[in-house]
Amino acid sequence: QVQLVESGGGLVQAGGSLRLSCAASGNIRRINAMAWYRQAPGKQRELVAAITSDGNTNYADSVKGRFTISRDNAKNTVYLQMNSLKPEDTGVYYCNVRIIRYGFEGEYDYRGQGTQVTVSS
Repeated sequence: QVQLVESGGGLVQAGGSLRLSCAASGNIRRINAMAWYRQAPGKQRELVAAITSDGNTNYADSVKGRFTISRDNAKNTVYLQMNSLKPEDTGVYYCNVRIIRYGFEGEYDYRGQGTQVTVSS
């Protein structure tokens, strides 16, 4: 079993900052890619940012220069630092972690429970 626990969401005014965290625990041999997705009301889920095990990152165009994804491999944790937040950043943010488990072949994706981010204008 693998568990993901997200934290850090909340209500913030436009221009403000939030930092999301997602900690993985359980049967983990190796964590490969880690990512954050978001889903706004009435919209499809979209990739916000991703980071590989080597630390390479990529971002949605809408958040480039404002958001930073990072990871702490010793803690099996991925972070999303969100600065200069805009009302259009509002949504439920989910972490996604690609894991290789002990005793199992291949890698599997696990998703967190989601954390609400609301940016007021």
